[in-house]
Amino acid sequence: MGITLTEQAADRVKAFLANRGKGAGLRLGVRTTGCSGMAYVLEFADEVDPADEVFESNGVRIIVDPKSLVYIDGTELDFAREGLNEGFKFNNPNVKDTCGCGESFNV
Repeated sequence: MGITLTEQAADRVKAFLANRGKGAGLRLGVRTTGCSGMAYVLEFADEVDPADEVFESNGVRIIVDPKSLVYIDGTELDFAREGLNEGFKFNNPNVKDTCGCGESFNV
């Protein structure tokens, strides 16, 4: 299935990478935390590990480690502004439940 970005998310990541001046792409993963079990981790990647899976969507490379891919395969990353808030939103078809604050999820 893979990982995809909406056009708005891709534009935002491209702008961040351009301001940063370097980077192989966006690294997306999960870590164990929160009241529901897992949380997303987004960071810029300067290198791609040989074990990583690399997806390209709207001109952006998304780099995912194999352990995280099990939990986020099929995810679409969007970027939205709602009132004074803005940020990335994860549309993950694997999520069974999220915590009340929306910071963590389980599959």
